[in-house]
Amino acid sequence: MGLFSFLKKKSDAPGDEILALDTRLRAGEPSRLDSEAERERQRAIARATAAKIDEIELEMTSAIFDDEPAWGSAARRPAAAAPAPVPEAAAEELPDAAAVPATAPAVEESAILYANGQAMAAEGLLLDSLAGFGQHERLPWWMLFDLYQATGQETRFESIAIDYASHFETSPPAWQPLLPAQAAPQLAGVAASESFGPALDGAIEARLQRLLASSAPLVRIDLGAVRSADAQGCALLLKTLQSLRKEGRELVLAGADTLMATLRPMLAVGDRACGEAPWLLLLELLLLSKREKDFEESAMDYCVTFELSPPSFETPTHVSTAVPAPSAGDRFLLPALALGDCAALLDAIDAYAEGRELLVLDCSRLARMDYACASALQGRLRLHAEQGRRVELRELNHLVAALLRLLGYAHGDSGIRLYPHRY
Repeated sequence: MGLFSFLKKKSDAPGDEILALDTRLRAGEPSRLDSEAERERQRAIARATAAKIDEIELEMTSAIFDDEPAWGSAARRPAAAAPAPVPEAAAEELPDAAAVPATAPAVEESAILYANGQAMAAEGLLLDSLAGFGQHERLPWWMLFDLYQATGQETRFESIAIDYASHFETSPPAWQPLLPAQAAPQLAGVAASESFGPALDGAIEARLQRLLASSAPLVRIDLGAVRSADAQGCALLLKTLQSLRKEGRELVLAGADTLMATLRPMLAVGDRACGEAPWLLLLELLLLSKREKDFEESAMDYCVTFELSPPSFETPTHVSTAVPAPSAGDRFLLPALALGDCAALLDAIDAYAEGRELLVLDCSRLARMDYACASALQGRLRLHAEQGRRVELRELNHLVAALLRLLGYAHGDSGIRLYPHRY
């Protein structure tokens, strides 16, 4: 990073370099101590502001997801009822079937049109619904976000994200395009998954080695249960994440914010007691989460603390983030496109199911499923459910989830649960 080039060698013009780092300093040649004190003061103000913003956003998120039924339904809990409090982790795990989703003709028709490959017609219906149904329901907005990400329309995504944030007074979703359809054959199959916590320490080494040695098309690392970390655990996880990124492996990182919240209290500017590993792990998590501004601010703190040039920000590829999920064990990754009778896909799911009580189908890369494949998959999954297995479809996009609801996937005691991803 050019910003930190002053650390690489002694400069003949220290005043000019300090002014380049902080243009708000008064003209002249301030001492190194004065410039560092000013930077530390500014960082303290920035961190306090960021903490306040995070607190406000956390309260808004809790209000959205705790006070409203899933998928933006306008129905509220009866005022007279006084249900027992639900733990936060359990609240996030409510499946789609746990609430009666809000429906409208535009939602159902657009789901069918999209499944049939008519994305433009589906987009038109959803856009028209925003003026009515979408005024108080979030579902058509979410379906549009997924449609634009599945079809690579970033400009339209960003435009509607601004409208969404303004209308519902919440943070806009981040652009995370789905992988191109031609990657589907290579990606379908069993995905390696590990959940870590409550302690991130040396005991995680063997599990990390399993992920690195796996030939699975996708690796999922869930950090949502981490509550403490030491230098050794940070170093091991950092090395694994860097290896996966440099190898170009497909990675889903869940619960990154939870681990970052655990790391931040350990880090103080100028204090080297915890070592470099927690600092570098925080930077890696920010990079993988594509939070460039936060990365640069934390990189400056690392730079001042260790008097070393920090890593440069490089926009990661083949990486996505997700909310934590408690389901342990490897998942079966569905392809980007699931079309036709999909016999080979169903046979692969049967092989994955052998010896398992819980089947988790990872739909994070699934862009579109047509009616024929959805019907065939439903019949096969119901056979597994009848044999006593639990079946979960996780990280569904909202267009596919709407289609599966129409087909009655999660109806009654079918044994199949749908978990659309969250915005």
